[in-house]
Parts: sequence; structure tokens; C-alpha cells
Amino acid sequence: MKSNETQIVTETRVACDGGGDPSGHPRVYLNLGKEGSVECPYCGKTFILKEGAGAGAH
Repeated sequence: MKSNETQIVTETRVACDGGGDPSGHPRVYLNLGKEGSVECPYCGKTFILKEGAGAGAH
């Protein structure tokens, strides 16, 4: 089941494990890229870079 959860983050690289409970998924590391957002391919959780955060990050 896909999540519609969204999380605002301050880093351009995030980790997602589906919440860590028994119904979670393997931990994956995701890059927000130039778009400043990414969706977890397992659970569908969306991570969005906070405005002004990550400036100068490579």
C-alpha cells in the first residue's frame, strides 16, 4: 500500500525504511536531486527539501 505521507527535510540525501515497524521495508537512501523532492519507491512517502536548505550541497 502506497503512503501519501510527506516529510519536509533539510538534507539533500535521506533514508527511508517505511517507518521501521514490522510492515516497513529495507532501508533505502534517496537523493532529492535538482527537483528538491523524491518519492520512496517502496512506500511512496514523499520527501521535499525545505526552502533555502541544502544550498551549496553536492
